[in-house]
Amino acid sequence: MARILVIDDEASIRSAVEMILRYEGHAVVLAADGAEGLAQVRGDDALDAVLCDIKMPGMDGMEVLQGIHSLRPHLPVIMVSGHASISTAVSATREGAWDFIEKPLDRDRLLLALRNALSNRELGQATERLARAAMGRNEIVGTSPCIQALRSLIARVADSDARVLISGENGTGKELVAQNLHLLSQRRDRPFVDVNCAALPAELIENELFGHERGSYTGAEQRRAGKFELAHGGTLFLDEVADMPLPAQAKVLRVLEEGKLNRIGGEQTINLDCRVVAASNKDLPAAVAAGRFREDLYYRLAVVPIHVPPLRERGDDVIELFTRFLTHFAKRAQRSPPRPSVAACRWLVAQRWPGNVRELRNLAERTVLLCSGDSIGVEDFTAGKPVAEAPVEDVFSLDNFEAFKDSSEKQWLLRKLRENGWNIKHTAELLGMQRSNLYKKLEHHGIQPPR
Repeated sequence: MARILVIDDEASIRSAVEMILRYEGHAVVLAADGAEGLAQVRGDDALDAVLCDIKMPGMDGMEVLQGIHSLRPHLPVIMVSGHASISTAVSATREGAWDFIEKPLDRDRLLLALRNALSNRELGQATERLARAAMGRNEIVGTSPCIQALRSLIARVADSDARVLISGENGTGKELVAQNLHLLSQRRDRPFVDVNCAALPAELIENELFGHERGSYTGAEQRRAGKFELAHGGTLFLDEVADMPLPAQAKVLRVLEEGKLNRIGGEQTINLDCRVVAASNKDLPAAVAAGRFREDLYYRLAVVPIHVPPLRERGDDVIELFTRFLTHFAKRAQRSPPRPSVAACRWLVAQRWPGNVRELRNLAERTVLLCSGDSIGVEDFTAGKPVAEAPVEDVFSLDNFEAFKDSSEKQWLLRKLRENGWNIKHTAELLGMQRSNLYKKLEHHGIQPPR
């Protein structure tokens, strides 16, 4: 059952429409003129749809329609007129009317228009609920000044089509920022397509982005749309864009400039309508200066630069994030979330968090699994880690400078490896070192991961 407002200056029309609607099980509210109708809309949040006459003394139906849309933009309004014309119907539609029907009213036509309007409203409400749920899952948590500024910037630029370049360390939440830009935009109901440029081999990235035609190369047995096409109407997220090979950069630049592309091996030009958001954990201006990234592409992408702060700069946000992660993982483990002690909270805030939010999330999951009590102490954060570690060598007792350098390097590498959970790949990236070079140093120093 729906609640319908009927606005018409003719009492006989109001009575006839009321009878039809009540017979269908709807609740009906009546108004004899436009001003009374607007007052009903203003004071009744339970209304589901409006039937409004166009020709009325005083405030006419078009003025009422504009007033309703300023008060309740998503409330469907069906316009009714006994002096119908194509231009009137077009004007009503342009002003936002859901439908337009003529007098004398046909019962079936009226009920069909109303049924469609109510179905569309239900769909819109369901979409809004899903969007709110998605925003909840992708909420940017924190009250620190830098996070409040980040949320404010996202809100200001989300509803434009301006390209955004997101920078920040690994694990800070760059993809989360991109998802928020999409969910807060008019494109929220269209696809969000992400591409990890670092994970794609150089020979495959163009195929992934632009697609191919059947027979364009050996093994291309079917036509395949690329990520640009799949993101039509929505958002394309180019993650780790600094790792894109230079030949692919040139082609992406051309697509951004022209707003169209050709699939590999194809002659058909495909027009594009997608917003491009890019992200990188590297210093792109430095990459431009070194010739590893095209300057013209950089400026095409960086219309609005957004920097995501590292976790160590977010103060007490660490505690709020950790608590939320605890609740999430405790629910999965079907137990009550343990509470961090004051000492544990101080420990959390004092850490450097080289792995940022991703590292904090891992710690929360590990703590839920290994902490047996209701309270978390500092000792619970080291549970499961090697208890005995080699003592730090007294460098001042060493005989020469080479021995000092060797010992210092060993202790430094051990510290960085422990901070990163003995993840060799991640540690090498943070240290700006080739993974093969790090392995050589570990072998030289006799460093082995804990078993």
